[in-house]
Formats: sequence, C-alpha cells, structure tokens
Amino acid sequence: MNHTKNARRLAAALAVPVLLLTAAACGSEDGGSSDAKVKVEGKFGEKPEITVPKDAKPSDKLVVKTLTEGTGEKAEKGSFVRLDFAGQTMKDNKPLGGTWASQDKAAGKGPRRQMVQQLGQPSQEMPAKVLDAVAGHKAGSRIEVEGTAKALIGDQLNPQAGVKPEDGLVWVIDVVGAQKVDAKSEVKGEQAKPEAGMPEVKPNAQKAADITIPKDEKAPGDLKEQVLIKGTGPEIKAGDGLIAQYTGVKWEDGKKFDASWDHAGATAFQIGTGSVVQGWDKGLVGKHVGDRVELVIPPKLGYEGQAQSGLDKNTLVFVVDIVGKV
Repeated sequence: MNHTKNARRLAAALAVPVLLLTAAACGSEDGGSSDAKVKVEGKFGEKPEITVPKDAKPSDKLVVKTLTEGTGEKAEKGSFVRLDFAGQTMKDNKPLGGTWASQDKAAGKGPRRQMVQQLGQPSQEMPAKVLDAVAGHKAGSRIEVEGTAKALIGDQLNPQAGVKPEDGLVWVIDVVGAQKVDAKSEVKGEQAKPEAGMPEVKPNAQKAADITIPKDEKAPGDLKEQVLIKGTGPEIKAGDGLIAQYTGVKWEDGKKFDASWDHAGATAFQIGTGSVVQGWDKGLVGKHVGDRVELVIPPKLGYEGQAQSGLDKNTLVFVVDIVGKV
C-alpha cells in the first residue's frame, strides 16, 4: 500500500518501537502466568497509567489479562481493528510507543491518531505476538500483554535496542473497534459517467481498475472528486478506520503506481488524522460505506516536498471503493 505507508512514515507518525525489532515477528503464544504485579490505572478510552514494582519478575511466556470486557464485535484473525495502546519496559519504564502522546484533539485539531491494522498482517507499531493477542477480544475491551522480550519478540529482538531478552515488556491495548471484511470485497452498482475533465474509470472484477486520463486536459490545481457509485452504508467520519479497495495512477502518464488488488486486497487506514495524504483526508471524510469515489489529487495535497516517495511532482488519480469502516 504505497501511498498510505509513505504517508504514515512521513507524517510525524506515532512513536513506534521499530528499534526493538530486526524483522516482523509472527506467531503467538499464551497461557503464561505473571508474578510482575503490574498495576494499570484508568478506564477504557483514557490514557492508562502503568506502574511496575521495582522487583517485578516478568513471565517467560506471553501473558494476556483482560482488564475491561467489551461488548462490541469480536476481533478475529483477519479482522480490521482500531486500537489505542501504550507500551513500556518494566525495569526502567522506557516507552515503547503508543497512541496517547498525540493529543491533537485537545488543541482543536480533530481526532487523535490511532492504530488501524489488520490482524495477522505485519505492523511497524507493535510486535506481532503482542498484536496477535488482540484476537478473541471484543471492541470495548482493554487488555494487558506482558512478558519477557524473548517471549514477546523472540529472535527478532534487535540487539542494538538496549533491551535484553530477559527484560520485561508490557503493553496496555484498548480495542476501539473491530470489523471483518472479505479481502475481495468491492462496491457494486451502476457507475456514473465521468464529469467534465475527470478521468474515465473502467472497473475490473477482482482486479485493479483501468483509469484513462482525458487527452489534452491540464491537471487540475485543486482537489477534484466524484462519487461514481452512491452507497447506503454509514458515513465515514474523521478518526474512523476506513476499509477500502483502491487503484492509483499518475495523471502525467496514466501509469498505475499502486493498487490494493496487487497486494492482499481490502486494506485499512485511519482517515482524517494526517495518517494518509491530504487528498484522501479531504476527499473521503463524509463519504459512505458502499461509495465508489474518484479523486484527482494535486501534488500540494499529495507528496509535494517528499522526494523519497517518487511521487512528489505528480498529480495522483485514485478510484476508491469504500467497503467498510472500523
């Protein structure tokens, strides 16, 4: 997911514990018991305060504790989830990333950035075994995941991170939302003809769309958008995790540079929080599940100034099927 990965990386993102990891870990284990007596204060939806006794002895197996039992949809492997989390080391309370630090909401800048992720897919924000522990818990739940670095990260522990295999780590995770969506989902319905100056979109079942740039038409200087198919699902609000299929091409040469269909299919990201390019945030908040939306995004609302993206001078054309939200 080229455009969203780049945007997350470049947009003053979460403090992520990538230094802990040498590669994405996988697999899960459970069933350990803990003598660490970690204390967690605060309710679901509030920043947790984590206190660890100085003599805490972490479990050598991954331990999961349910602190609050939710009543929403259950997260399963393959589910899309929206999470708040805080992590820290046990012996010196060194932070391991989290979502609570970005309190933009207090400054009147909209919702706080949260983690939106598909369970079972690698994450840059959390070790795989810790993320896997979310499976089986309902939206509205707060869980605690703890254990030694060896138990939680294993062979992927980066020796340069300053954390030893026997050191204890703890995460507190709020399952804000969970939604299961078929990876091959796509929007159905009669498609509107392109408005004047808009590229033509030819959908292809289970494949990237064909997008044809209008001949002899200058790229627009501002965001252009058109709802090609009008859905009847819930509205997408700032802060939601938007689940979508998409195809992206460059206006300049019409060449495709990315499509969800070329990867694992339906993918998710948080909308309206600066986690993706501005053109997506501006063009997709307020749309509905079931919509097919065409966006023409000028460089100033795309990757202008971000040469490493390879798209910094391009006007981007996307067709986006909104197949769910979390």
